[in-house]
Amino acid sequence: MMSRTLPTDPEHFDIVVVGGGHNGLVAAAYLARAGRSVVVLERLDRVGGAAVSAEAFPGTGARLSRYSYLVSLLPQQIIEDLDLDLQLVRRRYSSYTPLPGFDVGLLIDISDDEATRASFERIGAENDTGGFASFHRSTSILGEKLWPTVTQPLLRRAEARALVGDDSVWEDFIERPVGEVIERCVDSDLVRGVLLTDGLISTFAQAHDEDLQQNKCLLYHVIGGGTGNWDVPVGGMGAVSGELERAAREAGVVIRTEAEVTAVAATVGGTPVVYYSEGGGPQRVSGEIVLANVTPAALARLMGGPDASRFPPASHPVAEGAQVKVNMLLSRLPQLRDPNVKPEQAFGGTFHINETYPQLEKAYDEAAAGRVPDPLPIEIYCHSLADPSILSPELREAGAHTLTVFSLQTPHRLLASGDHDARRAALQQAVLASLNSVLAEPIEDCILAGPSGEPCIETKTTLDLEETLGLTGGNIFHGPLSWPFADDDEPLDTPARRWGVATDHTRVLLCGAGSRRGGGVSGLGGYSAAMALLEED
Repeated sequence: MMSRTLPTDPEHFDIVVVGGGHNGLVAAAYLARAGRSVVVLERLDRVGGAAVSAEAFPGTGARLSRYSYLVSLLPQQIIEDLDLDLQLVRRRYSSYTPLPGFDVGLLIDISDDEATRASFERIGAENDTGGFASFHRSTSILGEKLWPTVTQPLLRRAEARALVGDDSVWEDFIERPVGEVIERCVDSDLVRGVLLTDGLISTFAQAHDEDLQQNKCLLYHVIGGGTGNWDVPVGGMGAVSGELERAAREAGVVIRTEAEVTAVAATVGGTPVVYYSEGGGPQRVSGEIVLANVTPAALARLMGGPDASRFPPASHPVAEGAQVKVNMLLSRLPQLRDPNVKPEQAFGGTFHINETYPQLEKAYDEAAAGRVPDPLPIEIYCHSLADPSILSPELREAGAHTLTVFSLQTPHRLLASGDHDARRAALQQAVLASLNSVLAEPIEDCILAGPSGEPCIETKTTLDLEETLGLTGGNIFHGPLSWPFADDDEPLDTPARRWGVATDHTRVLLCGAGSRRGGGVSGLGGYSAAMALLEED
């Protein structure tokens, strides 16, 4: 039926980008600036993917970063190359972590070493200050040495090790489970948990897992910009994707929204054809190259569709996401149980709750058994403290704030059966209960009511991410994370392989988070795909 309603000759572009997330926009902008004709096909009514802002609670005047929320891995080179007008704000506080069962916690103050030392003393972990600093000196070496390589062709493992130049650091973070170095550096269960959490963001793992997914996750969380700092984008994530869309359009990219791709047909030696639905009817477009800003698993389905050859992505296995995200609009920040820390300090960085070393292990075991962890490990940040521009003048004057809560050890399998609405409600309640365990008042008393009287709170599960954004298994990384370098015996004989964007078809390349060095709001998937194609020239 499709072939009878389609025109004989498909519209043709040099490059067809499937998916208008931030990586697809990066690739499109670079290639259009280089003189290629480029079309971007996006299923939703807007581009930006997970890097968007939205008035999640209509009529309130607050625009939240609905899915992703901070920036660390976006290279300055991409910002400069594409002339992006972005402002990133550094947070003063790194983190605050309450000690479970006590009215005290650990506050890491980036600008005041003495205050941080005193906070270690208050939780009885004064002996861990040296080990904590030593751990971060090691991750600083990794950031300083490896970060510049992410905008270059892949190094081999031996080359990356030589570049790091410290065998003990390499062994601790690249060759052995990171739990070993954490346990060697510090003794406090709370401090150990603080160090481990960067290895568990949307990664269902344990400190001593032999597959080292926790190490890879931690590495990407500590090398951004060469420093590991995570910054707040002024205007929210929508400012990032908005600037990328502007750069792409100004370069001449054709962007089509509400254009759902249904199949990618690519034969050996032939010109790929992309089938999509737009305006209620089937369409198709051909391209010399197709760039896939979708998960490898989604690409496999598209290439198994009508008139398409099979695409077995053997090198890109599926991995489940492991997070729940809760957005809230508050009338004010809640009071803490800890009298030594002000709410503006605790919420001014990353607020860790119920994330001690044993709690993270217990949560993993409970989730692996199919139960929602109790208590649920969660992390919080308050965008509006660093960037009040996302709030209307009325909300700012009233003292309102946004909260973003991100859970750990909450794998997609917890949503595999049962009613999704009920599961979502149970996970939201677990988040609120975990947060309330460290507050002097219920968070429910601070949640603002919208114009309709409903509380301003929304919960996004991995199933929501799968259904809304097409993220297989709700995985924000599109699959298992990979090292930012190639194995010593890995074939790097083509530009696509050297840049980590190759698939099993030479004219179809990855350009999203499923590429090597992909994941996070980095633009690296799109950058690498563009560089691979430009290298061929």
